[in-house]
Amino acid sequence: MFPMETLPSERATVHRYAHRAAYDRPTIDSILDEAFVCHVGLQTDQGFPVVIPLAYGRRGDVVYLHGSAASRLFRGARADGVEICMTVTLVDGLVVARSTYNTDINYRSVVLIGSASEVKDLDEKRLGLDRLVEHIIPGRTADARRPTEKELRSTMLLALPIVDATAKVRTGWPADDDEDYELEVWAGVVPVRTVYDGPQPDPRLPPGPVVPAYASPYRRPAMSGR
Repeated sequence: MFPMETLPSERATVHRYAHRAAYDRPTIDSILDEAFVCHVGLQTDQGFPVVIPLAYGRRGDVVYLHGSAASRLFRGARADGVEICMTVTLVDGLVVARSTYNTDINYRSVVLIGSASEVKDLDEKRLGLDRLVEHIIPGRTADARRPTEKELRSTMLLALPIVDATAKVRTGWPADDDEDYELEVWAGVVPVRTVYDGPQPDPRLPPGPVVPAYASPYRRPAMSGR
């Protein structure tokens, strides 16, 4: 069993394979900090659900999500009384069992449920967007042009507090039925990892700029200890 700092709410409590659940912030934060793409879902006011992939960034106890101010998901998510569900998944291996029934995946995931609020103050919005960029490419905000006021106003930034959050982790070997261990069928784990190639310069890049250290070599997790 993973350590728990506080008991989660009923809706955030894992019942299926409960032994894989983790409710402590170090585990949750480490997964959020290593990934940078999430999926956010909500029930629209038109009566159907929507799930959208988004980039995000974490700052302490808040996750920042950004998108167009005209986005249907963002306009719906900022409404009073509306809750969203954000999920993040990292795949670490393919678990090849002796039976197809027990085929599995080694993974680390986080599910976060809550009400997001729109960040309207331009200074806070700039800070949140900086955090999102730094989450993906730490060090970039010191080099790149900062967003203009027009760009800030055309972007919607949502702040989602990390309150109702659950991590779920699967590690290890296949869990086959006892009788299947006698089968002469290969079983094991195919490790999965993400590899980042060397940076490719923009064809319109003028002579002079060199590849920054934060882009070569690029590794995840990008940052820790926020």
